[in-house]
Amino acid sequence: MPADHVENGAGRLPPFPEGWYFVTSRRVLEKAKLIEKTWMGKRIVAWRDDTGRVSVAESVCPHLGSALGPAAGGRVRDGRLVCPFHGYEFDVSGQCVATPFAPPPKTARLRSFATREVLGIVFAWWGIDERPPQWSLPEDPPAGADWCELAFRTLRFRGHPQETSENAVDMAHLRYVHGYDNVGRVGTVTVDGAYLRSCFDFKRTQRIAGVVNFTFDVSATAHVIGLGYSLVEFHERSIGMDGRLWVLATPVDGTLIDLVLVGQLRRIRKPNRPIVGLRFLPPALRTEAMNRLMLFFQRHDVMQDVEIWSRKRYRSRPSLSRSDGEIGLYRRYCRQFY
Repeated sequence: MPADHVENGAGRLPPFPEGWYFVTSRRVLEKAKLIEKTWMGKRIVAWRDDTGRVSVAESVCPHLGSALGPAAGGRVRDGRLVCPFHGYEFDVSGQCVATPFAPPPKTARLRSFATREVLGIVFAWWGIDERPPQWSLPEDPPAGADWCELAFRTLRFRGHPQETSENAVDMAHLRYVHGYDNVGRVGTVTVDGAYLRSCFDFKRTQRIAGVVNFTFDVSATAHVIGLGYSLVEFHERSIGMDGRLWVLATPVDGTLIDLVLVGQLRRIRKPNRPIVGLRFLPPALRTEAMNRLMLFFQRHDVMQDVEIWSRKRYRSRPSLSRSDGEIGLYRRYCRQFY
């Protein structure tokens, strides 16, 4: 099989579709100062300067090729990335701006990637043939004191972001794999360039604390922007709870993907009904606890999908039935990213 295609977990889909992909969170970057990871088949580093601007760049020094991550001795000093080999210093644009022994060469520049933050979630752009961003991510949604802190969970498995994002339109699998009830499409799936919108309702019964069955009645809207960014905004009617779930699939090395789940709830001040185990907590703690509980449920669902995703092969000409809904439309939407 050609090296530029994914084997086993994702059939013959090209492994690195164009788009915005998760790198890290601002909180992690502020604590670590410098991170290095494998992202879209490349070793990259990320850091921020003293004004808070974030840089994501390939972890290869243009001088003599040293790795730039902390494991090799790379560090950030005064907002600049310092190469561990000869002390070349790079600003957040990727340009070498100083060396210990001579003026910096003008040609010494890191391969850098355009970055974007959404509520402190850091993304970088992967372009076909290194072309610049072809679309933007949305502005930050409302936040502030009414919303709890973001909670993160990361899963790594064999797969492809086109396969994971397909869940936004695959209503049948919600019933069959996850056991949701009353799953129904609301309106029609719409596509505008790189943006796909899918609205649906469902109910799910979940056992809480091992003793009580709790039924959630949910209305959801999935905002898919490329294959690396999916935001599901939802309203749970029985409690009166509003929340967000980001589902961020990022290719690691052409075979594995990192699926990052990010959850956030609006503060639950006066729930419409008692919440088992949380009724006596103050609103802020109640919301934080429910956010982590919701993310736990979502992780459980994803693990059910992983059993399938990690073993399936992509079928470019699937034998679809009427119950498959908009999967054909979604597949056509995806073509623009290759």
